[in-house]
Amino acid sequence: MGLFDHLLRDIRSVVDRDGVDSAIPPLDGALSPNDRLDTATAIGEPLPGVDDVISAGDGAVYVSAERRVLKLSGDNFSTRAIVAELEDDAGGLALHPDGRLLVCVAGRGLAAIDPAKPNPQWLEAADGSALAGLLSVTAAPDGRIYAVEGSAGRRPAEWRHDLMEKRSSGRLIACGADLGNPQVLLRDLPYPYGVTVAAGGKGLWLSESWAHRLSRFALDGSGLGAREIVAGNMPCYPARLHPDGHGGLLLGVFARRTHLIEFVLKEDDFREEMMVTIPPDHWVAPALIGGSDCLEPMQIGAVKALGIQKPWAPPRSYGLLVHLDADGEATDSLHSRAGGRFHGITAACATDRGVVIAARGAGRLLLYSGDLR
Repeated sequence: MGLFDHLLRDIRSVVDRDGVDSAIPPLDGALSPNDRLDTATAIGEPLPGVDDVISAGDGAVYVSAERRVLKLSGDNFSTRAIVAELEDDAGGLALHPDGRLLVCVAGRGLAAIDPAKPNPQWLEAADGSALAGLLSVTAAPDGRIYAVEGSAGRRPAEWRHDLMEKRSSGRLIACGADLGNPQVLLRDLPYPYGVTVAAGGKGLWLSESWAHRLSRFALDGSGLGAREIVAGNMPCYPARLHPDGHGGLLLGVFARRTHLIEFVLKEDDFREEMMVTIPPDHWVAPALIGGSDCLEPMQIGAVKALGIQKPWAPPRSYGLLVHLDADGEATDSLHSRAGGRFHGITAACATDRGVVIAARGAGRLLLYSGDLR
């Protein structure tokens, strides 16, 4: 490639950005920045590695954190009981209609834990390929189970590598209530992170992080219907989806998109050298938490003034929870901006005491009891 070709490519990437569809939309309307997430109350002691949270149905919540699944109950969720200790990191959670707890386990697959039996049942492979990177799981009213693997054969902890390598090898998997007859319904997905069955069991919601999109599929006796893209160019990297208890959804967002990261993804030579020569925590890439390490890459624009992180600075990390209505339209959002405390939101669930939120970047479980439209 000659000098003129390099110059033309750089001009096109800055001016045209490969078309309007790839331009990062602003945070406005229901997504307008605020500080409401920072007003949430931290529940108990820190939970390093906190990842997913779901309602237990009896006023308590189940939480995955590192290799444990805990049940939090009592006043202010102050009572913690270990439900399961697993051989590797626990991730996505769901309750099956028959009462079993479904747990995504890094490097192993899907565990179905029956409180009445000592050993879990496992789903470890689909279509001849091991399920090393399951991120989320959900169950339909008829008992059928759906799960997403962010990147085939790659553990969830390697999500930065997946983005920087521009992989698109995620899968949507379905199986019976007994974990039998697993089928790959969709493959070559750009890091599918969240999946949940719509209220009434007639649809399936899917979030894909690297495509920045939210999709819906019809569910019927014949299987999965055609894809309907509900949000095709989100300003963020969407994570897990959980019902809000009223027909809508709570969507966790683990990071915001920035122009610098989008630019680096286009610069293959720089990106490949960066991955070889620099530790992953210091890559120009999304982060679950940032601002405390002097070796972190600077973002374009002034980041700090008098030692204080500016809330409007281009974010190294960010906290965002989005409320969606039954049609998938954003109606409200909670933010912890660049200088905030609670970043890296991977999941949230509705309870009778408010919304319980997993802030993985901060290693905290939060309770937001304010209004959420």
